[in-house]
Amino acid sequence: MATLTSAETVWGLARAVLVGLLLVILFIRLFEDRLAFFPEPFPSGWNPRGAGVPVEEVYFTTSDGLRLHGWMASAEGARYTVLYFHGNAGNLTYRLENIAFLLRLPVNVFAVDYRGFGHSQGRPTEAGVYRDAEAAYDYLTQERGIASERLVVLGQSLGTAVAVDLVAKRPVAGLILEAGFPSAPRVVQRVFWVPGLRFVIRSRFDSAAKLKGIRVPVLVAHCRQDPVIPYELGEEFFAAANEPKQFVPYDGGCHEPLFLCAPEDYAARLRAFLTLTTR
Repeated sequence: MATLTSAETVWGLARAVLVGLLLVILFIRLFEDRLAFFPEPFPSGWNPRGAGVPVEEVYFTTSDGLRLHGWMASAEGARYTVLYFHGNAGNLTYRLENIAFLLRLPVNVFAVDYRGFGHSQGRPTEAGVYRDAEAAYDYLTQERGIASERLVVLGQSLGTAVAVDLVAKRPVAGLILEAGFPSAPRVVQRVFWVPGLRFVIRSRFDSAAKLKGIRVPVLVAHCRQDPVIPYELGEEFFAAANEPKQFVPYDGGCHEPLFLCAPEDYAARLRAFLTLTTR
């Protein structure tokens, strides 16, 4: 019976490792969007008015023909409308408390669910959620007649990438970014510690590069003990933005919603920020 030489054994192990790596890469490429997005359908029979936040149900259509769902909430005395892009996972029902907080500033709020989230059709992808943001903007400016100089975009976590991409393309009065990150590869490199993984993923979400072309007031807020996006990435994210800009750090382990860390202080900072957007 023939025996394997040490060279043959090493080569066999190397081939097994190579095949395993190729299978992992193939798996990530095939299922990346499902690994990156965590949508949930709307709870059956759920009514936002039962939670004490008066919102108007809104449906609008994307450039690729999907029907998306959002909520329009109006505040008495509001001068601005906030176009609100939430973070990953769940749907709008998870964000009612945050909408109520914004209404008290006061601002009007248009909160939307990305494709595949809540009542919105489709399946989320990076390119797809960017189209969703453009459709929401077009709905507000064209259907509702809201002037761009009275429109502020707010993004949280994943929503910061959506917000930055939109503001890089469309005029607005200001940009609020909570628990943001410079790019998907930087998050993968910093959080997962898997050598080379950042070169495997297709998703870019390269907000840092896009921020360099944005010239409206920007507010970046981040918690020092953020359990999802490390604080250092928030600082790196902020460094990419142009003036006028401000960084709002908070102690604690908050991520989304960030306002829970210091609601009164954060509300005051947002009101002050809105005064910077006046043209």
